[in-house]
Amino acid sequence: MTECPSAIAFGALAAEFHPQVGGKCASLGVMSQAGLPVPPGFAVTTRVFADARKAADTMSQIKDLLADLDSSDNVALASAAIRSRELVRNWELPEEHERVIREMYADLCTLCGVDDVPVAVRSSATSEDSPDASFAGEHDTYLWVCGIEEVLEKIRACWASLYTDRAIVYRHEMGYDHADVDMAVAVQKMVRPRTAGVAFTLDPSNGDRSGICIDAAWGFGEGVVSGDVTPDNFLVDKVMWSINRRIISPKTHAHLLTDGAPGAHPTVVRVELPEDQVLAPSLNDDEILAIARLARTAEKHYGFAQDIEWAVDDDLPPGSDIVLLQARPETVWSKKRHTVSAKKDLVSSIVDTLVNPLYSRKGAQTA
Repeated sequence: MTECPSAIAFGALAAEFHPQVGGKCASLGVMSQAGLPVPPGFAVTTRVFADARKAADTMSQIKDLLADLDSSDNVALASAAIRSRELVRNWELPEEHERVIREMYADLCTLCGVDDVPVAVRSSATSEDSPDASFAGEHDTYLWVCGIEEVLEKIRACWASLYTDRAIVYRHEMGYDHADVDMAVAVQKMVRPRTAGVAFTLDPSNGDRSGICIDAAWGFGEGVVSGDVTPDNFLVDKVMWSINRRIISPKTHAHLLTDGAPGAHPTVVRVELPEDQVLAPSLNDDEILAIARLARTAEKHYGFAQDIEWAVDDDLPPGSDIVLLQARPETVWSKKRHTVSAKKDLVSSIVDTLVNPLYSRKGAQTA
């Protein structure tokens, strides 16, 4: 196997390096190479994390902090988590890795035609986004990061998010050793979303695989993912491409990009929405169907149900403005065995085959 690089562009991310970039980055690489609309960027591999950890030689201190920690003791948990994050944030990037990351960011700026191109810096832990563990959301993401010095700082901050209270508790509950989880980081060109959200290639309320469920809200999708915003909800039939459910929720606030102080970079802040947007649909029908078709394409490519983050990018022309930010396996219903009733009538069998072609193959029993 070729030695793992420090950083790899999504479009060049070979499958042999997927274990070194975490589920999030691997998915971005696969989608990019499959021709799906993914903003450009690169993965900072776990090799950088491992070398920085080794050079810092502080893991023994972190192990001592977390050893025999009672995760139900919130005070002790918070204290151990804060100290662990402080230690990680002080890790220095080895010079050879820092040089490559600087070059990759400069190349991204050139590609986008923007100096200090704004990027999202997202954690991509090696235990994230697998069908067996829902680590999604347990580690940190930083939006609208501008300039290489800030990018390097946020890479370390992503590493440090391995030791948030919630991540420590989650690994404890899942039975993962804290020292066995490595962290890669995705650095990806920012979008300027008018609307963003998530799409499931099944109905998460009941596991029905005949539809695509879309949650959408104004602005950045972090509010939807975190549960801070109550999104609009749509259900699209995978065969007829009809919108069978349409729930427009009161969206009183959104996470929007606002101009900073003179000379400062824009920032994403939580703002109250004007009255005319509160009950307005955040997507039109064409956009709903376009998102559903992209989600279905991703599901077909991967061969199993997907949980997808998407955005409508205001910087792109209508009709070409929907981008996929990440895709990961759906982790609840996909674990359940799919059973097909022997008494199913002919029409329902045909529909099931159209919607779930994998299940029609001999021996295929799970998504």
